[in-house]
Amino acid sequence: MSEQPQLHSSIVAMISLASGIAARHPDMGLCQLDRLRSAGVPEHQINTVIEIARHIRDEAAQKLDTLFDAKTALTAVAKHNQATDCCGSVAPLADAAEEESCGCSPTPGGQSCC
Repeated sequence: MSEQPQLHSSIVAMISLASGIAARHPDMGLCQLDRLRSAGVPEHQINTVIEIARHIRDEAAQKLDTLFDAKTALTAVAKHNQATDCCGSVAPLADAAEEESCGCSPTPGGQSCC
């Protein structure tokens, strides 16, 4: 069995930079940013990676906030229904997530994240 070729170091640095930004890693990808610049990766490509990563991070936070708000509203409705002897079922959090399926929107700069 032959060994598969490794990813180019600049690709690994871009992936690491993007995932660090999206995950809100405390190091903020500064090491990878230095590696990319040292490797001669054009600034516009680095900026695109940063823009997409920030967009994914911000979009994920918005969706989590929306799901949290929906869940807390459903919990309040369920408590109200229980207090009034009403027999209603509360949709689980997963049902709310299905309504949000693959809502990939472009970044403010027009970059696709999908």
